[in-house]
Amino acid sequence: MFWMSGLKRWLKHTVGGEVYLCRYADDFVCLFQYEDDARRFYKALGMRLEKYGLSLAEDKTRMIRFSRLHMEDKTWFEFLGFEFRWGTNRAGKPQVMKRTSKKKFRNSLKAFLKWCKSNRNTRMTELFKKLNAKLRGYYNYYGVGGNYDSLASFFYHAVNILFKWLNRRSQRKSYKWVGFAELLKRFRIAKPRITEKKRQIQYQLFT
Repeated sequence: MFWMSGLKRWLKHTVGGEVYLCRYADDFVCLFQYEDDARRFYKALGMRLEKYGLSLAEDKTRMIRFSRLHMEDKTWFEFLGFEFRWGTNRAGKPQVMKRTSKKKFRNSLKAFLKWCKSNRNTRMTELFKKLNAKLRGYYNYYGVGGNYDSLASFFYHAVNILFKWLNRRSQRKSYKWVGFAELLKRFRIAKPRITEKKRQIQYQLFT
């Protein structure tokens, strides 16, 4: 993002409080200690983009108060397929909670349904090999701490979709739930799990 370099310098020398910038490719979130700094940055961002013939995507850009001191606001934002919102951990302390965004969740299930429909006649050995690779890929991305319920929900719906389409391999119903469960066990279907490690996201901190 060549237009970002000038804003980085602006941030470093203009803001009065702490600033935290998290960027991945063309997407970024910028957190400010003070509201005035955030408003000045928002204005400078628009002007910087105009210089290069670009503009802000209004449906994807907004400024919100997001603080553990104001959890009653119940504000949230989406970034890289996740929803971020304030909650409390097991000790009752404020913590930023992450879960799969509803839009990404729905789109992933739609893509999975399409895949099942196209591959339902594939040999079982090959089908489950591909299926487990897809599921592991999903868990590797969305398997962050606190997001297990979302992973489990995706798995539940995915299994039901698979059951539906495997029973459409012929005019006669191929499986009942008992036999289907044995099939999943035989081919060791990949179960939901948290896989979070250090994220490969570019972080920059200005103070």
